[in-house]
Amino acid sequence: MKDSDKLTWDQGRCLSPAQARSSASQKLMVSLMFLVSLTYMVYTLKLVSTSTSSSTCSHAPFLINHLFPSSNVTEWPSSSQTSRTGKGKRPGRQKTELRHLVFGIAASSKLWEHRKNYIKTWYKKDKMRGVVWLDDRVKTNPKEGLPPTKVSTDTSNFVYTNKLGHRSAIRISRIVTETLRMGHKDVRWFVMGDDDTVFVTDNLLRILNKYDHNYMYYIGSLSESHLQNIFFSYGMAYGGGGFAISYPLAKALSKMQDRCIQRYPALYGSDDRMQACMAELGVPLTKEIGFHQVCSLLTLLL
Repeated sequence: MKDSDKLTWDQGRCLSPAQARSSASQKLMVSLMFLVSLTYMVYTLKLVSTSTSSSTCSHAPFLINHLFPSSNVTEWPSSSQTSRTGKGKRPGRQKTELRHLVFGIAASSKLWEHRKNYIKTWYKKDKMRGVVWLDDRVKTNPKEGLPPTKVSTDTSNFVYTNKLGHRSAIRISRIVTETLRMGHKDVRWFVMGDDDTVFVTDNLLRILNKYDHNYMYYIGSLSESHLQNIFFSYGMAYGGGGFAISYPLAKALSKMQDRCIQRYPALYGSDDRMQACMAELGVPLTKEIGFHQVCSLLTLLL
């Protein structure tokens, strides 16, 4: 081989430092794109596999009579009755009505004058019960027909370490417990929402009547945002769309929630704190697509 040919061959085999760095960068980008695509596919498959349940309650409910032997929970149906009437349903169970619900609404004093207009669109003072929980006192007018307002209990003794969030998440996560402790009578469901959440109460009742309120249920839905589901969880109810907790579950939650919250100081918001406590109680999310966390023209048609 001639020297000139050998030089050309060697140059073809050996890359310059700049070319080597460029090649390494390209390989890194390809690897990152592959990992992102794989993650997207995995979470998409997870969403499909955990899609909403059918129109009937298909999973076994969570028994609670062993937790509250002295509570007002009636006797459970026998195994023969259960097999005849379906899982989680009692023979002759009275239909759930608006009077059986109590709404817990998370609000901010700084945004109250604007956000209260959302509540006016759906709340009927003569037919519903509810409480708006704020971080500070606000001016109210009884003629507006809004729920009563209360200032949340001070939560400054709870540790909050998430640098991206706000510690008001602790206050908001305790709204169900604080509403329960007000002592409302004949409550079947506590319904949680934000001050800009709009409830279509006929649809809400239709959903809740599918479930036996004497069992532990945590009912809500995912976000319509795929990125939010990836960042937070596919097994969490998003409070912006609202969620419902049965009375027995709210009782169980109230007995352990403060200790539970202290165990998770690094969580971002109120919803993931609620999910953490549900996980400790062994109660998974029951998904119903009617709870919309992101409003769009499509969701209005569902």
